[in-house]
Amino acid sequence: MTSERSPGAPPLVFARPMAIVGGGTVDTALLRELAAKGVALVGADGGADTIGAAGLLPEAIIGDLDSLEDRASWESRTRVIHIPEQITTDFQKALYSTEAPVTLALGMTGKRLDHTLAALSAVLQYAPSRKLMLVDEVDVALAVTGPIAFDARVKERVSIHPLVPIRFQRSSGLFYPMDGLLLEPGGLIGTSNEGTGGRVEVEPEDGTPWLLILGKERLWDLVGVA
Repeated sequence: MTSERSPGAPPLVFARPMAIVGGGTVDTALLRELAAKGVALVGADGGADTIGAAGLLPEAIIGDLDSLEDRASWESRTRVIHIPEQITTDFQKALYSTEAPVTLALGMTGKRLDHTLAALSAVLQYAPSRKLMLVDEVDVALAVTGPIAFDARVKERVSIHPLVPIRFQRSSGLFYPMDGLLLEPGGLIGTSNEGTGGRVEVEPEDGTPWLLILGKERLWDLVGVA
């Protein structure tokens, strides 16, 4: 089944976590784990083929459909939403067409640097309105607006990345304190900080979006935090 959709149309609403899958690097085992845990899978255009290659069926396919293989076959099995506008990426189309309590994004990084940069731009755009995280083969990057608290092991890597300039008011539980620091692309960034063991608290001065980057093994912890 195919339908056309405009940016102002009502979104698909999921009451459980959702994963948007793109055409970049995807951990197939993780994809199957997400499905087994009841996470709704949505293909961003050709990302649906990655879902299918894992033996899974997306609940919807959204995009301009310029890279989706065997569209007719997909239309007979699931909902296909064609959005022909070329102003946004397929990731953005999937974001503005859906709602979910937590949104994971797989396959939005790797393979092509321009796609990775576009994904980061989309994260900056949507972080204020939804709980969103990028997942690649090594890391998970949670888009944060405002303060956050979580537990970290001694010497566990905790990277804090500014999407735009942002000043942090205080932190605790980090080897390199964030108190009063201004982080910005092209300037000071918070890559490869470390936990000191126990509770980590990070508090920026305002609601400017930023990325908390941890190892992928912390995915489900961050789903809970988000």
